[in-house]
Amino acid sequence: MTELKLPSIDYAALAPTLIMLGAALLGVLVEAFVPRRLRHVVQLSLALLAVLAALTMVVLAADERSITIGGAIAVDGPTLFLQGAILVLAAMALLLIGERSVERGGAFVAQAAVTAESADDRRQAEGKNGLTEVYPLTTFAIGGMLIFVAANDLLTMFIALEVFSLPLYLLCALARRRRLLSQEAALKYFMLGAYASAFFLFGVALVYGFTSGVPGRPAGVDFATVHAAVADSPASPVLLFAGMALLAIGLLFKAAAAPFHVWTPDVYQGAPTPVTAFMAACTKVAAFGALLRVFHVAFDGARWDFTPVLGAVAVLTMLIGAVLAVTQTDIKRLLAYSSIANAGYLLVGVLAPSADGVSGTMFYLVAYGFSVLAAFAVVTLVRDADGEATHLSRWAGLGRRSPFYAGIFTFILLAFAGIPLTSGFTSKFAVFGPALDGGQAWLVIAGVLTSMVLAFPYLRVVVMMWLSEPGESTPTVAVPGGLTSAALMIGVIATLVLGVAPAPLLDLATGAAEFVR
Repeated sequence: MTELKLPSIDYAALAPTLIMLGAALLGVLVEAFVPRRLRHVVQLSLALLAVLAALTMVVLAADERSITIGGAIAVDGPTLFLQGAILVLAAMALLLIGERSVERGGAFVAQAAVTAESADDRRQAEGKNGLTEVYPLTTFAIGGMLIFVAANDLLTMFIALEVFSLPLYLLCALARRRRLLSQEAALKYFMLGAYASAFFLFGVALVYGFTSGVPGRPAGVDFATVHAAVADSPASPVLLFAGMALLAIGLLFKAAAAPFHVWTPDVYQGAPTPVTAFMAACTKVAAFGALLRVFHVAFDGARWDFTPVLGAVAVLTMLIGAVLAVTQTDIKRLLAYSSIANAGYLLVGVLAPSADGVSGTMFYLVAYGFSVLAAFAVVTLVRDADGEATHLSRWAGLGRRSPFYAGIFTFILLAFAGIPLTSGFTSKFAVFGPALDGGQAWLVIAGVLTSMVLAFPYLRVVVMMWLSEPGESTPTVAVPGGLTSAALMIGVIATLVLGVAPAPLLDLATGAAEFVR
């Protein structure tokens, strides 16, 4: 009789994930047992404390390099760096989610089941306290992201993908105002996300088939087995290339890379703005963390095969993001196409064949996350009686009416454009430099040219804010509450510091750029 041997589990290495998932479960209990009037404070405090505790455990595990739970989870430099980035950016997003002084009751619907555009819907929009279920949903999503960047086999990665995707589908449907737009965004995201997940799962099956027959190894989907199969499998390479393609579709969908980007503008526009900010910052970190691990650990031996294809995807992504951003008339859709273009720049770093490409990509993810959270924080403040005024024509003359916040938004847009002394310049340099050194000059040229095109819509908004006269339809800028002020201040300071003195974070990313196998 064969003795069953359980895999060893390093609970200290798993502590950040366990803390976030535990906090999410506690949040569900809070919804059941805590009086309604106290739930907002209790849930926000619980979520922020959980993020702080998880971040503390990430810092304490800085020197940890191990593979645990039978090879399912890898704790190494990229895992810890990306988990830390997700937690810091998630804390900022939670501040925006928890804000209730900018709009009475917050950005979320008071009752999710209320019929859109009905009399009840109009009454809840006038100021009833918003749902507090958003906090356990958000903490579940954060926990899933922490697993996603640490997953060391494809099935664990798929489970993590679903753990953080399902709460996001729900969060997108919970906007207080413009309920039909919000529900439409959630439905599109869910339907397309389900297709992407199916592609990913089919890819896992094909890769599993490819790993069978490796001498001395059973078939499997852990990255060590896949890496060995790429080098030494007698199976048909068609299985490998088809599996890689299907896996890439699932991951590139989450990264908002073309041609899998079509959900992004509609979802960014329809979702509650704090959720849009959370997705733009944290989901991008999770998606590119997984891309780095899959293509630098599992499929590294097939680099010559996938680099031209992913390079073409990167160029297409940069081109679509830059060109279509020029035509946008809504600030949230403009930031969505900006996010798509930035996904293309990040792919340049992913394809750089060196550790410098990994470190540059991780630096870019952090720098972009701070900037995009600050940008959406400003968007939440530009309002009229109907809520956020996101049409670009409404922003004309905003610099005359509120020069301080118009100045902050101008600085963030200049960072997106890659102007020197901002984090946007140093982050582009961090991914283009390794790509150029690795012989990927064509990607760098495409990145520079599309960056020039993408600067136009940013500068158009700047000109509109400062050189137009405010009209009757120009909205006011709401006085931010303490939570929004804190998130905005952190984002702006980080954007400036990472542009002027990026060395500490770059050194940290460089020291954390080595994967364990």
